[in-house]
Amino acid sequence: MNERITQELAEFLDGLKREGLYKEERIIDSPQGREIEVGGKAVLNFCANNYLGLSDDRRIIKAAQDAMDEWGYGLSSVRFICGTQALHKRLEAAISSYLRSEDTILFSSCFDANAALFEPLLGEEDAIISDELNHASIIDGVRLSKARRLRYAHSNMAELEDRLKESQGSRRRLIVTDGVFSMDGDVAKLGEICTLAERYDALVAVDDSHATGYLGATGRGSVELCGVEGRVDLITTTFGKACGGASGGCISGRRLLIDLYRQRARPYLFSNTVAPAICGGTLKVLELLKSDTTLRERTLQNAHHFRRLMEQAGFDLIKAETAIVAVMVYDEAKAVELASRLLEEGIYVIGFSFPVVPKGKARIRVQLSAAHSNEDIIRAANAFTSVGRAMGLIS
Repeated sequence: MNERITQELAEFLDGLKREGLYKEERIIDSPQGREIEVGGKAVLNFCANNYLGLSDDRRIIKAAQDAMDEWGYGLSSVRFICGTQALHKRLEAAISSYLRSEDTILFSSCFDANAALFEPLLGEEDAIISDELNHASIIDGVRLSKARRLRYAHSNMAELEDRLKESQGSRRRLIVTDGVFSMDGDVAKLGEICTLAERYDALVAVDDSHATGYLGATGRGSVELCGVEGRVDLITTTFGKACGGASGGCISGRRLLIDLYRQRARPYLFSNTVAPAICGGTLKVLELLKSDTTLRERTLQNAHHFRRLMEQAGFDLIKAETAIVAVMVYDEAKAVELASRLLEEGIYVIGFSFPVVPKGKARIRVQLSAAHSNEDIIRAANAFTSVGRAMGLIS
């Protein structure tokens, strides 16, 4: 690498550090869970996507081990060559049953599922209409397609209808939205979105990664919560959050669309098959979710408890009814400082800043889990309150 590029990159990275935008990786010296070890110290973890507390569940670990013993460590292949086992078909059928969809196709992550979502279905004569706060994987997936790209202001249904009118000359139109927006924790207006899609003859795709497993009466996500099952054409989701926290993802939906992705989705055709351990663990998760809703109920109870304590303390929170509680700090450097001082108090959280969130919208994203106790939640809220007051964030 030449001297000019070396200097440019060094100056860029130094600038990130000065602005409080440089992202340090903290090393965890323990399994993921309610309590983790960081820097030789046990701390309460409030920033994992471990919504149901299943990441260290012995039943899931045992199921993953059993699957690896039976089916091997990996497939060394893509699906259509020699990488499809009966285990993969079992998992696809189980997901379809759980999500009440016609068919499902597996990917190594939901990022890959979203990368695959658009290009096989939509070309130059088509249009994609996307919420402005959609996840980065959706944005990158849209970029891979040659379709016309339109955005609407976050959850603004009047703007969505304007975009639908604007694109009426398109052959196909797809509205795509997060089910739960990962940085704010709010739920998409799926009922209104589906009504507009039906009125203007558009397809609907929902990324339900931050909802599958704990939202809705039986944990089937925002689609169930909003009462739009059967009206959404495509659901993408992950097994790396509430559903065990490892990796893997899928597209689930109309059978004809899933057939299309099996023939044309590049991340499916050119990526290794999901490992047997992931399949075995995820099958066990789905079995547990179908038999008991206790964990999802506890997750939401814990989130409501924490939110209530933080509101009483005077923090500025984004309004939401999910396991994500966004504590707004606005200043990037202060968000980083708040997270560091909370770690000293035994509370593990991370400050989020640009480009993960817009500039001037820095925050701490607190994520509640079924594994947290009432005492954990009170301790976390008390730590936020004492440090927040010391920093002048609340009075």
